[in-house]
Amino acid sequence: MKPIMVVVADSVLARIFTADTSRSPLNEIENLTHEEGRLHDRDLTSDLPGKNSGRNGAGGHSYSDTTDPKKHEQNEFARNIAAYIDNARRNNQLSSLIVVAAPTMLGELRTFLTDEAKNLIIREVSKNFINLSVADIRKQLPKLLLSEVS
Repeated sequence: MKPIMVVVADSVLARIFTADTSRSPLNEIENLTHEEGRLHDRDLTSDLPGKNSGRNGAGGHSYSDTTDPKKHEQNEFARNIAAYIDNARRNNQLSSLIVVAAPTMLGELRTFLTDEAKNLIIREVSKNFINLSVADIRKQLPKLLLSEVS
């Protein structure tokens, strides 16, 4: 029998759990980390924006990035988490999926999950449980697991 997969994530860490049944304990099987998510914007960019001196030496302006470096790093991490989930799906390693993520990360994950992976989601929770113990995460999930999966 394929397990239920529970993904708990924020912009720096994703904890991957499985549960054999809706009543069984969570087993932490993987931790995905993205240390760049901890960095400040100034540490993610190598230099200040370039400047344009203007025409004929008249006043200039600076160029600005169209992408926020923190947002870019969060997107990259969400893409990595989604790839992990889709790989597990392709290898028949899960029967269903519960995603618990900080609100901004949940939105990013939705963007990068394949339609096939999205079809396995039985519940999404827009909360940051990343710092909870395995036991505390499991205590938060019984109603979700019991109401959706038998």
